[in-house]
Amino acid sequence: MRSRQAVTGQYVLKPNPLDPKLSTSVQGIDQNGEAVETRVVTEKPLTLFLNRQEVVTMMTIGDHPDLLAVGYLKNQNMLADDDVITEIEYDDDLEVVVVRTQRETDFEEKLKKKVRTSGCAQGTVFGDIMEGFETVALPKEARLKTSWLYALSKTINTTPSLYLEAGAIHGCVLCKQDNALVYMEDVGRHNAVDKIAGWMVLNDVPAHDKIFYTTGRLTSEMVIKTVMMGIPILVSRSGFTAWGVELARKAGLTLIGRAKGKRFVALSGAERIEFDMDPSLASEEPDKVKRKGSVPAE
Repeated sequence: MRSRQAVTGQYVLKPNPLDPKLSTSVQGIDQNGEAVETRVVTEKPLTLFLNRQEVVTMMTIGDHPDLLAVGYLKNQNMLADDDVITEIEYDDDLEVVVVRTQRETDFEEKLKKKVRTSGCAQGTVFGDIMEGFETVALPKEARLKTSWLYALSKTINTTPSLYLEAGAIHGCVLCKQDNALVYMEDVGRHNAVDKIAGWMVLNDVPAHDKIFYTTGRLTSEMVIKTVMMGIPILVSRSGFTAWGVELARKAGLTLIGRAKGKRFVALSGAERIEFDMDPSLASEEPDKVKRKGSVPAE
């Protein structure tokens, strides 16, 4: 199932805001009581099976169900590095995706046991994730030049996207140096992360030299997922949570937030940052691409 994919240049994969399946036009009225027409993103359920075991039903915009499924399983520690994916089946009518592996995974047996005793496997799954989190060693030699950060912010925030078309959506981007490689959007930021993780798994893309960019808050969930993916640098245009910062410091993750225009704040892993560009030379962010929650640093 895996094939190494070249990751040079801008965008191997990016949003298609004109895809009619991803947004729809809705009639309404504005603050003056006048008729308006606006675009809204779609939202549909997707039920994921791992072999014969139902795992979860997710709400998603519906694009790239194969990437979302594999990324979810990988980021939830349900697929090990040596698990071989033999097939991914998607039925649009049934809204079901099935990931089949060469052998039964450890997760399936854990889930069966947990369901028999308490009817819920989330505690077991979370414990497995944290156990894996504590064993990840992120590469110390990874670097982030400030010139890359400014270039990425400009590229990403001016890329045609569902956010600019309809709003109400999160975006995540996998980057290498100053190149934006894979841009995914979804109604939940965790789904956007998982799609990128799935793309990396299915294309055998290494994580040690990558930068992860997100439009959402830097929460514990975002930090855990980035670390579990093996990516050493996480950047957001939004703010932080205390636990997210604590976990980033514990894992040695470079954590940068409030990255907007020429401003940013680093709360973990600052030793990876190379200040190679005068911030005054960076361009400010156009008003039309500003997002809620991107509070500038003082």
